Amino acid sequence: MLKKRPDVTVILAMSADGKIADFQHSPARFGSKADKTHLEMQIAASDAVLFGAGTLRAYGTTLTISNPDLLQHRKNSGKDLQPLHIVITETANLNPEIRFFNQPVRRWLLTTPQGASFWHNRLEFEKILVFKANLNNLQNQINLTTALEYFATVGIEKLAVLGGSTLVASMLELNLIDELWLTICPLLLGSTKAPTGIGGNGFTEELAPRLELLEVRTVEHEVFLHYRVIG
Repeated sequence: MLKKRPDVTVILAMSADGKIADFQHSPARFGSKADKTHLEMQIAASDAVLFGAGTLRAYGTTLTISNPDLLQHRKNSGKDLQPLHIVITETANLNPEIRFFNQPVRRWLLTTPQGASFWHNRLEFEKILVFKANLNNLQNQINLTTALEYFATVGIEKLAVLGGSTLVASMLELNLIDELWLTICPLLLGSTKAPTGIGGNGFTEELAPRLELLEVRTVEHEVFLHYRVIG
């Protein structure tokens, strides 16, 4: 029987005080080489990668697999060398000149009717997906549940989510996240203006998603935490 949606794993690196960027929202580059290797391994194990427009604007690129062993394993498994990269954005206000659009990956756009308008009849995205929210048929919101159900129908069994915080929060609220890999990096960023791993309106203590710790690894001064969402 076809599963209703993919297995979803969030992969985030954050400071010891839980920030994924500084108060200027600068691209976060505080993860070590070990963290980058870890991220590449998680991406290589996925059929597709999902991330928000803010994350893409911050970096201008996406992380591609370069490790020869990981590439060979994907090839031996009958998979494309690189997983599918899906950008989710309501406005789709993206610069078509950024380097992301020249990277050797398949690209899909998950957006709204308004966001899709600019990218129709262009070559940057292989596919443009629009799944409108059910509430009053709102034009400026994306139905994440329907989108993930569609992903399952086209063979996406494992989905990696790389941020940002608004996307992660929305998926948690909809119970669309199965596991999290959190890298705790040895620095303190502070500031109420610095984004945390989970944005949105937040949860009360009673309604907060609960986690089961599956694995803890330390590499030099970083800690890698693997959680399962249990309710």
